[in-house]
Amino acid sequence: MKINTAEFIVSNSDASKCPKDFLPEYAFIGRSNVGKSSLINMLTNNKNLAKTSARPGKTQLINHFKINNNWFLVDLPGYGYAKVSKKTKSVFQKFITDYFENREQLVCAFVLIDIRHEAQNIDIEFMSYMGESEIPFCIIFTKADKIGKTKIDSHIAAYKKQMFANNWAEMPQYFVTSSAESIGKEELLSYIDQVNQEVFKNNSGF
Repeated sequence: MKINTAEFIVSNSDASKCPKDFLPEYAFIGRSNVGKSSLINMLTNNKNLAKTSARPGKTQLINHFKINNNWFLVDLPGYGYAKVSKKTKSVFQKFITDYFENREQLVCAFVLIDIRHEAQNIDIEFMSYMGESEIPFCIIFTKADKIGKTKIDSHIAAYKKQMFANNWAEMPQYFVTSSAESIGKEELLSYIDQVNQEVFKNNSGF
């Protein structure tokens, strides 16, 4: 898939006010400072589409971008600074919980994880929430240009081990990316394209 158009549509903090278009949505979320904005800009070939900042937590709202006029890329706030809720095991604002649990157009979420670090409890807990809530998601490991392949492999293996220890039957599909070097771009866009084709073919993706 080639992204020809990427248009900002709306920002808000109320899932019920998200666009009414019944187009497939792909939500991007991760810990603060995981490189989410840089990844979005790399995927869309627009270095100014998503706001980047050295200050973690820049994104505070649900941001919808319409891509190629037939699907939405949704930029969500990071979950690094929110209080952990024992009741839901969520680590981010309630309006994000509402988005994930009530947004019919959401077909897949991408959970971004900084590949430079070993398995972090906050990421494992967030993915557990996603699994328990039956929200489809894939993992995107970011900043792959910062470390060598051996460390990348060992860190992914550590995540697999920890997820299996948390009763996961298998590791979710994952992508290894680098915004600086456009690593993983084609694979990720190809995956979105395949899912879109299934959604439109079945006309029952929602």
